[in-house]
Amino acid sequence: MIDAETRALAVRVLDAYRAREWTLATAESCTGGLVAGALTEIAGSSDVVDRGFITYSNEAKAEMLGVPEATLAEYGAVSRPTAEAMAKGVLTRSSVDAAVAITGIAGPGGGSTDKPVGLVHFAAAARGGRLIAREKRYGDIGRSEVRRLSVLEALDMLLTLTG
Repeated sequence: MIDAETRALAVRVLDAYRAREWTLATAESCTGGLVAGALTEIAGSSDVVDRGFITYSNEAKAEMLGVPEATLAEYGAVSRPTAEAMAKGVLTRSSVDAAVAITGIAGPGGGSTDKPVGLVHFAAAARGGRLIAREKRYGDIGRSEVRRLSVLEALDMLLTLTG
């Protein structure tokens, strides 16, 4: 179900987390669970992957992850502050060692001048306070490709947390 590039990166993430005896969880909006799906496509991933939150709506982001309503109101769902709050929310609502969060506009519609189609915000957090955030502007390259590239970026961020 996943391409070779995604599979190889998912295996690297799982191996790195096993080596550290870490567990992880995901918080996904525009990818709708594809990161968790890529990781759990690999047999034996249950020793690393604890859970995935699919928080497509603002209501779900607030209820499931504790993203402050004020953050959503001020910055919107597709923003660095929201992605960071999502990642931190995973750590608050689970016992995992690390989390990755994704929120973006995969298209084909839904974009604006300030937030065009292909804009995706990512955050990854680990216990102990490590937090990294990235923004990607993939452009209007098609919904599937925005989502595929977002999965690769999220997996790379999970790997970066272990370094």
